Amino acid sequence: MDEQLRIILIIIVSVSIFGLVVFVFVKNYIRNRINHLVKQEQEDKKLK
Repeated sequence: MDEQLRIILIIIVSVSIFGLVVFVFVKNYIRNRINHLVKQEQEDKKLK
């Protein structure tokens, strides 16, 4: 029973850490993409 509980906890912690890392990467990618699009939109307005 102890071995199974330990394995389950290791799996839960591993999946949680992986999810957190993926979330941070996706959040940063989306933030950079939005900033790039906003900057591009501002430059387009200046040219008009």
